[in-house]
Amino acid sequence: MKIPRKPYLYEALFSVLGLIVVMAVSLVKYHTDPHVPMLIGSIFASIVAFRAGYSWEEIEKGMMEGIYQALQSVIILVIIGVLIGVWIVAGVVPSMIYYGLGLLTPKIFLLATLLICSIVSLATGTSWGTVGTIGIALMGIGQGLGMPPALVAGAIISGAYFGDKMSPLSDTTNLAPAVAGTDVFTHVKHMIFTTGVSYAIAAALYTVIGFRFSGGSIDVNEINAIKSALASQFTINPLLLIPPLTVILCVALKVPAIPGIALGVILGAVEAFIFQNADLGKIISAGYSGFVSETGNQMIDDLLSAGGMTSMMYSISLVIASMMFGGIMEKTGQLEVLLEALLRKVRSVGALICSTVLTCVASNMLLPEQYISIILPGRLYARAYREKGLHPKNLSRALEDAGTLTSPLVPWNTCGAFIKGVLGISAFAYGPWAFLNYINPIVSIIYGFTGFTIEKLREDE
Repeated sequence: MKIPRKPYLYEALFSVLGLIVVMAVSLVKYHTDPHVPMLIGSIFASIVAFRAGYSWEEIEKGMMEGIYQALQSVIILVIIGVLIGVWIVAGVVPSMIYYGLGLLTPKIFLLATLLICSIVSLATGTSWGTVGTIGIALMGIGQGLGMPPALVAGAIISGAYFGDKMSPLSDTTNLAPAVAGTDVFTHVKHMIFTTGVSYAIAAALYTVIGFRFSGGSIDVNEINAIKSALASQFTINPLLLIPPLTVILCVALKVPAIPGIALGVILGAVEAFIFQNADLGKIISAGYSGFVSETGNQMIDDLLSAGGMTSMMYSISLVIASMMFGGIMEKTGQLEVLLEALLRKVRSVGALICSTVLTCVASNMLLPEQYISIILPGRLYARAYREKGLHPKNLSRALEDAGTLTSPLVPWNTCGAFIKGVLGISAFAYGPWAFLNYINPIVSIIYGFTGFTIEKLREDE
């Protein structure tokens, strides 16, 4: 039996550059979806694997292992698709929009969106749950106030991913210190230095931009018209806020995400029957194929004609295609070769942290899965940080500053695909407005080169 050899650097680069070229041409020139280009990237990676002596069985196993790593994400995508459809037919999302329109004004909307999503995500530890619940309502409110959808989505994502990286309940917040070799509370406290500055800058930008809409493009009569359109199709009631509050409470109490979201679906179905007189057939149909709004208000109809399991198939298929490529790259050692080449260029502490940040960004683009962008760079760089006498919390912070926050900025990443499926906005559109997500990695690099808050290991450590 032939023993596979370690791929050469130029072979691993062939896989990566092949994917980049095909993806760039397909997206930029032909404006296609990234699914097929990602599959072509898997072909490039397989060719290199064959050349290195790997059998088809080993390559196929790598693909399956890659897909397996994303199965939880796939399940969550499916359940959230059902949840959105059921919550709309139940009047949950319409009620959130209705009450939000009565509380918010254009002048403070963007800052309020950032703060609201931050609080919800901190309490739940999940960016996806925040975007898929309160995020949907805020998108509707923002459109009702005349805000550009991409700008609103950027504020939602900044807030949601702030909580995702700072909440001790978050999986990534626990994963990063575990990989780096420190504890979660040390990790969170150390992140305050980079995230706090980045968050303040983002908040200031949203406040300034919000003043541009201080006059608002929709007057009170138009807002009332939207509220009337909602009230004409749905029974609006404060009790309809129970399902989202319950989901937030479940995750805050450390109930696993899947049963917590499923409970939100069940409560939504019960309230659909009670408040909207929806029968079981209508509820099931909304959960599978989504809800079709017919209020006569175009904006409301466009917003509320959404949800359902089928609406998530775009994201799910992209997750599967992406993880096939990532699985081959990891299983056949091509990713390891690329990362080792990066380590040879590292000399100073600043360069090490910069390399960590850039590697996380590249992992999000090439693998492309948020968890992998934390796990693989974390495993690779842990020894290098120790050799330079750096506390592992510096590594865990860099992993989250870049790995967690840049994941939604990549359209074909599982996070970017999820947001596209839920909010209907591409990462290419909302990316420039997700201030926190790209300011934080830059701040992390600056801290690395200046040495600010970079802590050394004590002798006893």
